[in-house]
Amino acid sequence: MDDDLTTLVVAEAQEHMGRAVDHAQAEFGAIRTGRATPALVEHLKIDYYGTETELRQMAGFSVPEARLLVVSPYDKGSLPAIEKALQGSDLGITPSNDGSVIRLSFPVPTEQRRKELVKVVKQKAEDGRVTVRNARRSARHDLDAMQKDGNLSSDELERVEKDLDKITQDHVGAIDKLLAHKEQELLEI
Repeated sequence: MDDDLTTLVVAEAQEHMGRAVDHAQAEFGAIRTGRATPALVEHLKIDYYGTETELRQMAGFSVPEARLLVVSPYDKGSLPAIEKALQGSDLGITPSNDGSVIRLSFPVPTEQRRKELVKVVKQKAEDGRVTVRNARRSARHDLDAMQKDGNLSSDELERVEKDLDKITQDHVGAIDKLLAHKEQELLEI
């Protein structure tokens, strides 16, 4: 019974930590590096016949060159709505429409802008680390409560806390690895 509870607490904490890593990765993907990637626009909401629809449900994407993203709508009638949404987005890029596809050409960011983006990415990584640590803290709180109730021995508590610390270090390490990759990508010319 006690093992089941501790396993459940640790598994729940691990799940929260995993989601924090996934969220940090998604946040990093949304930061523009000067390279074209569908992640920058795929979640953009388009007013499609009165319904808010994500762009990824309405169009396919291709990246023929590092700084060019081509958006190919499944329904050519939605082209003006997609173009309007892209112009109104915070990308700061003017889409070029040739009647069948929309091209987005990404300029090379300045050195100052790249450094600003690195600061933003570092902050998002720190937010992810804090979320992972909060999951650990919550799990430790639950384990301490189990020990006070007599459901967990101090030796078992110590063993489970070591496991929890290892899991936490692994997840923080994953965020750090994602950060290093994104930082390198941002500073690359």
